[in-house]
Amino acid sequence: MSGHSHAKTVKRVKDANDAKKGKIFSKLSKIISLAAKEGTNPDFNIALKQAIDEAKKANMPKDNIERAVQKGSGSLEGEQLEVVLYEAIGPENINIIIEGITDNKNRALAEIKQVLQKHNFKLANEGSVRWAFQQNGFLIGKAKPGERDVQELDIIESGAEDLSWFNEDNEDYFEAETKAENLETMKKTLLEKGYELEKSFLGWVPNNKIETTETAERALERLNEDLNATDTFQELYSNL
Repeated sequence: MSGHSHAKTVKRVKDANDAKKGKIFSKLSKIISLAAKEGTNPDFNIALKQAIDEAKKANMPKDNIERAVQKGSGSLEGEQLEVVLYEAIGPENINIIIEGITDNKNRALAEIKQVLQKHNFKLANEGSVRWAFQQNGFLIGKAKPGERDVQELDIIESGAEDLSWFNEDNEDYFEAETKAENLETMKKTLLEKGYELEKSFLGWVPNNKIETTETAERALERLNEDLNATDTFQELYSNL
């Protein structure tokens, strides 16, 4: 629905080998530490609560979670993390936005640039791709027992402009999209209606989607796989 599916963000991580787990835990630790800068109590810091919930779903050890929170709060010495954003253009005019978290912007830039070049994507100047996207709010929640029509009406009345349903691990979920400025209101409204919310976030949505050949689509898939292996990468958005 947004040129990029977030259903994978609720999937439980299963049977991963130690190397893969280590990479996942490293990425989750950065998200937790970044969120903890705004407060260490998950009851009053929604971003931190979501990050910790994601870590628990990935079976991240409790000690790792607590250490990441301490690093973010400054009570434990560690790297100073910040969010980075890269824009790039690829084969057949594929436009992409890459979000990442790093403690070293120069190293991160070199790392991302190397992967882009490997797959014939070119790093673009700031703003040269972003203008073709808009930042919207997304919310993922569990479906409630009962009629789907009633739930859809609840979600639409809360401010959703787009809505889709999916099943993960035999559980039904919805993904709702709204304007960025309406995300918190939509979240509050659905919580008051008794919905169990899994995740909320801001994501980049293309103003116009394009169709490409299978060759270009595979290039984007391979790019995403290699980016995911880096320490910096968090999310990729495209205009496909």
